[in-house]
Amino acid sequence: MVQAKKDLGQNFLQDESIIVDIVNALIEEGDSDVVEVGPGMGALTKYLLKRVKGQFYAIEKDDRLMEYLPNAYPEIEGKLVNTDFLKFDLTTLFAGKFNLIGNFPYNISSQILFKVLDHKEQVDVMVGMFQKEVAHRVAAKPKNKAYGVITILLQAFYDVELLFDVAPEKFDPVPKVWSSVIKLKRNPEKDIKSTYKHFRSVVKLAFSQRRKVMNNTLKMYFNQLTELDEEDASWIEGVKRQRPEELSVEDFDRLVLMLEQHEVFN
Repeated sequence: MVQAKKDLGQNFLQDESIIVDIVNALIEEGDSDVVEVGPGMGALTKYLLKRVKGQFYAIEKDDRLMEYLPNAYPEIEGKLVNTDFLKFDLTTLFAGKFNLIGNFPYNISSQILFKVLDHKEQVDVMVGMFQKEVAHRVAAKPKNKAYGVITILLQAFYDVELLFDVAPEKFDPVPKVWSSVIKLKRNPEKDIKSTYKHFRSVVKLAFSQRRKVMNNTLKMYFNQLTELDEEDASWIEGVKRQRPEELSVEDFDRLVLMLEQHEVFN
């Protein structure tokens, strides 16, 4: 038995029925190459090794677990990568698409989600355990306090499904918060029409002062939108009076596309 390290955000899932449900949520998406992040004591790994039809790799930062896992599950030999997931170049494992799964450490959950976005052309499906607050933020809808930057950026490319919540006592050690499992499924039909770099920049700027209406935060951009037709001018006036949490992904995409057409970012 390996003791969980607090500095690595380790909380080992103990409930077998929940473990199976998480694995099933990924496997039901079909045959694919799979990367598991932070296998820990192998709760998910033992099932993934048997059920993944494509190639499988597990990325583990903890040297102690690099010793433990091959002893507990000899079939993982050659499939275990000792590195920090956040710093690792995933293209060295797969040139094409793959799925991602993990009981993700709370302390790096947002960074993991941004890494998924960085690899959105490769990560087809992600099933992951997050702190409940983070998971519900990802799945939030407009006009909700949880709705924010990561919500919009992920929902611009992925369908988000909140699968289920998990009580603290299902882990060892017991965390102070609830957890939730979510599924992200890449949806090419949702791809934004604007440039992602500009889209991300405008969304982040808008939410930097989320309690203010858009005109206060993005006034320098709005001032450059001249010679609009009547429909666009009316729409922009409405956007100016709204707070960022009231705008949908499609609204932000339309706004950024309009800014690009006026060469605001040049």
